[in-house]
Amino acid sequence: MVDGTGQLKRIEEFDLFDAETVKLILRGDSVVDWHRLNLETEEQAVELLEAMEYRPFEPPDRARLEKIKNEAISYLRRHFDFPIPKPVERASVEELMLTASGKGHRQLCACTILKAMHIVHHVECRELAFTLPMSMQDVFKLVEEKVYRVIGDMLAAGFPITEFIGGRKNKDSLYTKLLSKSETTAANVYDRIRFRIVTRGADDILPTVLYLSKRVFPFNQVIPGQSLNTMFQLKSYLSQFERLRNLVPMFQLGVADDLTHTDNAFSGRSFRAVHFVADVPVRLPKEHLEN
Repeated sequence: MVDGTGQLKRIEEFDLFDAETVKLILRGDSVVDWHRLNLETEEQAVELLEAMEYRPFEPPDRARLEKIKNEAISYLRRHFDFPIPKPVERASVEELMLTASGKGHRQLCACTILKAMHIVHHVECRELAFTLPMSMQDVFKLVEEKVYRVIGDMLAAGFPITEFIGGRKNKDSLYTKLLSKSETTAANVYDRIRFRIVTRGADDILPTVLYLSKRVFPFNQVIPGQSLNTMFQLKSYLSQFERLRNLVPMFQLGVADDLTHTDNAFSGRSFRAVHFVADVPVRLPKEHLEN
């Protein structure tokens, strides 16, 4: 995130959780395939919940988290007869995250519950999108306001961003994208709102991505299989830094040097970028929730 001087966390300061976060984003992996979290403190757990727009110290949000947890546990018991120790069942979501970062049987249980919670949360949010008493254009506006606010703060703090462009795709852009791809269904166009950030140098990219994952979108909301990386041969790049060189063997799902080949007919062969798609959580205005 940001240290006391308001600067990005440097790559050589990344811990294992930071490094795995940017790896997942660049590769488009699924968090459901992880087998541990690698969080070290309760503050990190709270920070992740806040990135998902939860306010865990407010009773309604705490009740919502407990509801999702209980539904996940109920599902695991209904369909898999999954044995869950009482201390794990009674744990708060933050405690589950820390347990999922440990070892032993309880770690396995906590990790499984969190995966089920991730799916329950995703399904319920998708269902909510169809029943909201507000248009998707209004929801898009909330997303845009959030992104512009965060980027504005970054620019004001002197972060190494040289260019920022963003906005909704217009219909012509959607038509062109669908005509250029084999999937011709609009439901498969994930990036309805797009933002482009250009940093001062290549070494500023991963710290910027990490910062955004704590302020705009949590890493677990990246859409699997939608990431493109034509910039970094990740294993070799990370191994340049002594601290990360020691962490690379500990990565889940491994890490390689392959770049992602894009099928975008409108990008030149020399174009290099990191591209990913994520769901951006936003808090809805209270007046809409009360209707």
